[in-house]
Amino acid sequence: MLYRVEGIVIRSMDYGEGNKIITLCTESGGKVGVLVRGAKKSKSRHAALTQPFTYGEFVFFRNTGLGTLNAGEIIQSHHTLREDITKAAYASYACELLDRVLQDEETGAFWFKQLKACLEALESGKDPLIVMSIYEFKILQAAGYAPQLDACISSGQQCADEDMFISPRLGGVLCRGYKHFDPAALSVSPRTLKLLRLFAQIDLNRLGNIDVKDSTKLEIKHVMRQFMDMQLEVKLKSRNFLDQLDKYDM
Repeated sequence: MLYRVEGIVIRSMDYGEGNKIITLCTESGGKVGVLVRGAKKSKSRHAALTQPFTYGEFVFFRNTGLGTLNAGEIIQSHHTLREDITKAAYASYACELLDRVLQDEETGAFWFKQLKACLEALESGKDPLIVMSIYEFKILQAAGYAPQLDACISSGQQCADEDMFISPRLGGVLCRGYKHFDPAALSVSPRTLKLLRLFAQIDLNRLGNIDVKDSTKLEIKHVMRQFMDMQLEVKLKSRNFLDQLDKYDM
């Protein structure tokens, strides 16, 4: 059967001497694997379509399993992401995270839109740590693990932000009087808590420039890292590389 879809290349791997297999996140069909014959050859007309982060229209034959590319056209190459090591690292993390969380047969419209917005925000020069924290929040929401940040997850009470702790293990905030339910709950500044609530509501497509102090960004990163580890339990090679970049920057 012939398919025509818009998709983003979230993974690209060599296959045989001259071929590649790409994994697409598509708006209409979820996650799809497609064989691109001859993509490694210097004169291949499809080579550019196999580059990571490429957003394009893909036409392929597929009965069951892997599809075979017939034609395609690039809509956005996102080549500037591949040319900047920091942007490439964050974009790779965004793609690998989605690849690990999104199931093959799962409808991909929401995931596709979030990834598309994430890559565009990174390419436009927005703060990558803020972009990625919002993206991670959207991934948690889509996977059914959205943190509860407005009221104590144990009592249901709304307390002053100064008296709230964040429990990644329980999936939300705890009032001071209920912290014994998770002694490892994190103490965060009211500013960080307000920003996390904003991230829950904000649309990545409409993200403006958010001025955040470095100390607050590090706190947000730590909180989101804990949520991702506790709720999704995925280990990603791209995140390890990001951590190495952070050490280099320091």
